[in-house]
Amino acid sequence: MADKYFNIAKAIVEVVGKENIVSATHCATRLRLMVKDRDVIDDKKIEKIDQVKGVFFTSGQYQIILGTGIVNKVYAQIETLGLKTLSKKEQDEAVKQNEKGIKKLMRTLADIFVPIIPVIAATGLFLGLKGCIFNDNVLSLFGASTADIPAYIQTLVTVLTDTAFAFLPAIITWSAFRVFGGTPVIGLVIGLMLLSPALPNAYSVADPNSGVEAIKAFGFIPLVGCQGSVMTAIFTGWFGSKLEKKLRKIMPNVLDLIFTPFFVMLITMLVMLLGVGPVMHQIELGMVGIIENLIHLPMGIGGFIIGFTYPLAVITGLHHTYVMIETSLLANTGFNPLITLCAMYGFANVGTCLAFAVKSKSRRIKQTSIGAMLSQLFGISEPVLFGIQLRFNLKPLIVMLLTSGTGAALLSIFSIQSNSYGLAVLPSYLMYIYNGHQILFYFLISVFCVALCFILTCLFAIPKEALVPDEEVFTAPATGKTVLLKDVADETFAQKLLGDGFAIDITDGTIRAPFSGTIAAAYPTGHAFGIQSPDGREVLIHIGIDTVALEGQGFEIHAHQGDNVKQGDILVKADIQKIRQLGKPTTTMIIFTDGTPIKEQELPKEMISGVTSLQVAC
Repeated sequence: MADKYFNIAKAIVEVVGKENIVSATHCATRLRLMVKDRDVIDDKKIEKIDQVKGVFFTSGQYQIILGTGIVNKVYAQIETLGLKTLSKKEQDEAVKQNEKGIKKLMRTLADIFVPIIPVIAATGLFLGLKGCIFNDNVLSLFGASTADIPAYIQTLVTVLTDTAFAFLPAIITWSAFRVFGGTPVIGLVIGLMLLSPALPNAYSVADPNSGVEAIKAFGFIPLVGCQGSVMTAIFTGWFGSKLEKKLRKIMPNVLDLIFTPFFVMLITMLVMLLGVGPVMHQIELGMVGIIENLIHLPMGIGGFIIGFTYPLAVITGLHHTYVMIETSLLANTGFNPLITLCAMYGFANVGTCLAFAVKSKSRRIKQTSIGAMLSQLFGISEPVLFGIQLRFNLKPLIVMLLTSGTGAALLSIFSIQSNSYGLAVLPSYLMYIYNGHQILFYFLISVFCVALCFILTCLFAIPKEALVPDEEVFTAPATGKTVLLKDVADETFAQKLLGDGFAIDITDGTIRAPFSGTIAAAYPTGHAFGIQSPDGREVLIHIGIDTVALEGQGFEIHAHQGDNVKQGDILVKADIQKIRQLGKPTTTMIIFTDGTPIKEQELPKEMISGVTSLQVAC
């Protein structure tokens, strides 16, 4: 199996150009190549390579969508080809240097929040389980009630469900310090200072019935905690880390260890609590209010707008902003209706993939859609987004946007909202199990989105390209350097007495079927095979010169006369070393016995089994 991924890796490098690749890395689904010249890359050739589901270019990176699991194996083979490979962190740093403006802001926000998402998602699951288990209707089935739950269990559960949100600003400050180049532990301590129990709680101060009032500094500056203030935490991380880096440049080495953290903590705390913090929190509350008002517009209008535009934000990278807003919603209200509306995008994508899988007659497109659907079911949308919706005249994209907007509008009308974020499509149901009404309507509307997008895509968005069966091209049956027939040390082949063709000085003994068809001839010695396609094309594959004399030594036969084979199926495995030790050359001839002519000048210098294609017999 390793040779399959090696062949894919080698084919990618050949099309992109080894000299054109500055460095390579990968993420969960994409091979990410930093390239010198994007314009020299033929996207169509890349997309024809096995397992490739789509491509796109951003911030100097040529990104090839391969899918979860596959990309790791292809990248492992890329590392063997002598290219410069970087860790994801190293390449991200290189990409950042090319980013400016809004793209740089989006990437920064993503870097801050991505490490936090698993914690919030896990907390949301704890909350969902709590709402499900600590429910009198559920407990009554067992003859119990919430009053029967011991106090210590309730306390332990409260610790599980409340801690992350209670200290969320401190966690964000820690992450922001890390991103902006400060010392993370200093950021964590400053974040905890913003939440100190010595300060009046921000939520209590905001509640007129609590009796808690802000402390007035200098008689007019309200001094309160920063509970729920995401923007304050981000600004704290930025300000504190910048201050730390400046102080470390001027602080004497002997004083740096103690006095730099001292001044960073002192100055940052005072600036945040006495100046920036209250202002930032008011701005943030205003943003939360705007989003809530949009969501609750009558007739689901706001929901439709969010559901329709969110996929476009994903395409442009602006969706990272949503994470900050979602975090603010969770911190200030305990719920996250925004992710609920955005989630319909994923279910609509599943409907797109199902439609293409059912309606496509193209084997490649069908395989792409099935692979994309499996990725999307667990929240990875790039394969369907770039491999299908942006690839086929935008009609699938338009259908998906309308479906996503419609589903989001319905969710808005029924006031459905999650208690977390970070989970998509199948795992997203866990964010609604805290309430029977929530999980029921979320489930019904999500299934409706899949069905609606499936039907509309089938009716209006399947391109003609998908309705035409693939034209199977001839692919190289073996790997190695190309040899012209006239240079073969066998007069029968060199003079083209059996037909035109070419030869391969093989470096790998695995010989594959170059197209689908029937084994018309198979020698019991395993040294030669004749294959005929359904439309009458014929090819002879002869492994080695005078190897018939070996009487099968060094050949492991995998196909026999009369067998139907698919393109890429193994015909025989030849032990190259043994054949050579027995005194026979391993030059392998590919002869087109049906009379197909070969243009020698168009032959590539090297062949890769199952990957290199030629415009010959189909």
